[in-house]
Amino acid sequence: MLRRYVARRSPIHGNGVFATAPIRKGEEIIQYKGTLMTHADADAMYGDGGETGHTFLFTLNDEYIIDANRKGNTARWINHSCAPNCRAVVEESEGGDPRKDRVLIEAIRNIKPGEELTYDYGIVLDVPYTARLKKLWECRCGSPDCTGTLLKPKS
Repeated sequence: MLRRYVARRSPIHGNGVFATAPIRKGEEIIQYKGTLMTHADADAMYGDGGETGHTFLFTLNDEYIIDANRKGNTARWINHSCAPNCRAVVEESEGGDPRKDRVLIEAIRNIKPGEELTYDYGIVLDVPYTARLKKLWECRCGSPDCTGTLLKPKS
């Protein structure tokens, strides 16, 4: 299958992933890959994540996290946007094994060549959202509807 995207420097933040061919709404673009680890292992290795403002950790389910810092693929470079053109979907394994669940990035609208692929990270932290923390997790998507932070309100 011909890759329909490329990673390069992004005007949003650091690296980004850009369409090199048209991508249709509903198409699966890429699987988010990395090393599988438990939440406890991730906390021991990285802390609670609140102080960095940057992460390649993706919550897979109640038991596991995907760590794209280790054995990650191009999907780790897809940036957040408050007006995304993609979404992350957790696909549960047919056999019910949480170790075999997958994260797929799919288009939520048609995407033209040259457009940067983005999705809403939906980050919720277990610590109080201070002004300092919101600044650490600053959003730079540039959308007219930008909330200014990658952090989502706690429900």
